[in-house]
Amino acid sequence: MSDVATTPMRDALAWATNDTSKAKEPSTNPFVWLWEAIEGDFNDERSTAQILFDTAVSMIPLVDQLCDMRDLVANVRKLSRDARDMWNWVALVLTLIGLFPTLGSLVKGVLKIFFAFIRHHGGTAAAKAVDAGMTWVITFLRRRDVQRYISVSKIDEIFKWLATEIRAVRAKVNVGELMRAFDRGIGVIEGLVGKVEIIPVVGKKATATLEDVRRIRMMANEHFAGAIRPVQDLLDSIVLRLEKEALAKQRGIVDVANIHFRGNLPEASAVALMRKYPPKWLSKDGEELFESLVAKDRRTMVRNASANTDANGRLIPEKDRFPNLSDQSIESFHTLAQHVIRGPARLYRVIGPSSRAMSDCWVTEAIFKKLQSAPDPKAAWREHLAVWPDWNPDGQFVIYDIKAGETLNVWRGKAASQRKASLPDHFLRGGEEQIVFNIERTDVRNDTVLYYKNMSGKPLSQVKPMTQDQVNALKRDMTAAQRKAFDDSHLCLRQKINHPNISGPFETGWGYTEFDGVLRAAKIGLPELPGQLTTVNR
Repeated sequence: MSDVATTPMRDALAWATNDTSKAKEPSTNPFVWLWEAIEGDFNDERSTAQILFDTAVSMIPLVDQLCDMRDLVANVRKLSRDARDMWNWVALVLTLIGLFPTLGSLVKGVLKIFFAFIRHHGGTAAAKAVDAGMTWVITFLRRRDVQRYISVSKIDEIFKWLATEIRAVRAKVNVGELMRAFDRGIGVIEGLVGKVEIIPVVGKKATATLEDVRRIRMMANEHFAGAIRPVQDLLDSIVLRLEKEALAKQRGIVDVANIHFRGNLPEASAVALMRKYPPKWLSKDGEELFESLVAKDRRTMVRNASANTDANGRLIPEKDRFPNLSDQSIESFHTLAQHVIRGPARLYRVIGPSSRAMSDCWVTEAIFKKLQSAPDPKAAWREHLAVWPDWNPDGQFVIYDIKAGETLNVWRGKAASQRKASLPDHFLRGGEEQIVFNIERTDVRNDTVLYYKNMSGKPLSQVKPMTQDQVNALKRDMTAAQRKAFDDSHLCLRQKINHPNISGPFETGWGYTEFDGVLRAAKIGLPELPGQLTTVNR
């Protein structure tokens, strides 16, 4: 920066300080003006408009460096007042990320917006800060100059691209990279001090500031280790939020009238079709088998983990309890262990239009991406997670976000192989990792559903539905055979997804049918229910 022409510097300073009068005054020393801008009061309470303005002008190279140095000096001043506050070190790390040499101006601009909101809300409200920042990131990306930059850079899927770039930044957040970034910042400040150190008043203040920066640099190696994990969590939250926006834009279900669902397959029909058209996801006797756990052997472990009170009758905190499991859930596992998922993290659940979004069976993000990268994702899901077509339809998925600072207690293990007595020589292999957790059926976070009588050839939108309460009352006096007959003749559809952590449904891209070409005559037009349209929870 020490060798730049003074005219571009004046223009940059006029942009950054919103003071054009000095730019027109020949007697103004640009380096004094620059130092005054860097040493000026740093306002943590800037309005969103000011944040957006700072981000836009910081894409101008000289202003970019000015803003970086201003932020660095502001961080050093806070640490000089209180070096024991870990959040002050986290704020410094956020600033130093902006000094990474491989960081492009667009990614840096987007991170500046997120970081500004994170500083404003504080580390304990990361999810709220990221959500607030997302609105202004979208506003920033819509600017004409930013759109021009995106076009020239040939970036097609901007949110997905940003998520990928920020994941790469996150991978570089370590003590060594941060210290090198700090040294680069100190080098720029040293050059600036050299330009003003002989000037009365300003020179003395500049030299004192440089000494403060160097002193904090000597302390940084010790404190960065503790600040890195919170920063990585913040970057994870940003990536997840960007990916969620990308999903909503590209794979969201926006017009349910164009979805034709063929309904759940009754078991007898599914078995008949599997016999007549053997799918490739069925395994044969003699192939790898993952034996089911015996429920009674694991019942005590599950009961103790999910108990409300300990052996002495003391209440166990909810955060230490694990979900209760039915015998069927236990037997869906080949291996079973308690696990605490710490946010930010994301779980995925494959569903169909008739499936509840909030239900027991989920997979991690890594497993979902593994399935989606398979040559036939639907077949991989049915085979390796052992899901019969009469158990669960597909075509859609939902996302459950465990936000930064949140935890979720789950059961985790390999899915067991599944057999049907009506298919004695075949089975579903299983063996992939599954996640199981649940909430009480009476919990208000469960889906709201409606039941439609399947009137052959008649669109569901023309059929009067029943609520869950009405169905419960109706089934109360039914025999088991009558309940089965009711289920076979009615279709349950999501009316609304109520859980605040769940977003979706999104399209899997797998289609909605199992035995393509066989069930064309059984199409059902879906009514336009909110639970069938994509929503993204913040």
